[in-house]
Amino acid sequence: MTSPPTVPSKFLSHPHELGVVAVAFSGGQCKPGVDAAPTALIASGLLTQLRADLGYTLHHDDAVHSYAELMPRHDPDYRGMKRPLAVSAATRRISEQVYEHASRGRCVLTLGGDHSLAIGSIAGMARAIRERLDGRELAVIWVDAHADLNTPEVSPSGNIHGMPVAFLTGLAREEREDIFGWIGEDNRISTKKLVYIGLRDVDAGERKLLREHGIKAFSMHDVDKHGIGRVMELALGHIGNDTPIHLSFDVDALDPLVAPSTGTPVRGGLTLREGDYIAECVHETGSLVAMDLVEVNPSIDEPGARETIRAGCSIVRCSLGESLL
Repeated sequence: MTSPPTVPSKFLSHPHELGVVAVAFSGGQCKPGVDAAPTALIASGLLTQLRADLGYTLHHDDAVHSYAELMPRHDPDYRGMKRPLAVSAATRRISEQVYEHASRGRCVLTLGGDHSLAIGSIAGMARAIRERLDGRELAVIWVDAHADLNTPEVSPSGNIHGMPVAFLTGLAREEREDIFGWIGEDNRISTKKLVYIGLRDVDAGERKLLREHGIKAFSMHDVDKHGIGRVMELALGHIGNDTPIHLSFDVDALDPLVAPSTGTPVRGGLTLREGDYIAECVHETGSLVAMDLVEVNPSIDEPGARETIRAGCSIVRCSLGESLL
């Protein structure tokens, strides 16, 4: 048993209320199974723990959304992107769901699903923050083995789960309303308020964009060199203490020994304790307004699925106030 969070929130008018959006969507990548993650996370007791142990009042429609009704019959590649119509439609709906919670001053938890969903969750949160807090920008801490910064033209795979940050920052743009043209300036984030942690598999085009735009990024080399404590001091110092934070956590940031059930595992990742520490530090700022947990895939390495789910639940709980003492 743990105690309810005691850190005062800087930006939430209803800090003990939590909006939950469960997203059974896998269209941003090709491997089946990641759509089963929200059901598995909820079945493991995550929402019960947040309610009973951390004292949150949950606002959840008791549904796990697949957005099947939004899926097109035909979805040809466009600018090299795979399933662009489907991903655009799903993420637009996610943005509306997140915005509905965030506009009421609640923290929002989005359970995925693949990382393309962050196009929606962050777009919806950025809009709500600007409206609620007189134009204030949203900061994003992106914890991931991958930068997910590919533009459509340079993406090696065409999978949109490798492109969300490009669309959210405006480094990738599209005029077609049905293919991310719905993303407006009020939905975008600044590259100056973006921080990566845990990178270790970055494509050449992404590396070029990181350097050209001066995006703050901490690779696993930095974690090894400085320790996760110093990395978090630098990351939060870069964002500043006057900015709401959206934490977007891909479980493949963790080492596969800790979290094997994910679609694109990369050796040499974060320990579970390091992942928990990142989440704890963000919570302690009082600036957290939203969190995504993505890319748990229970169908991959089924013996390791239970450990991966447990790891994901631990990170969510830490971000929302669970502490060791």
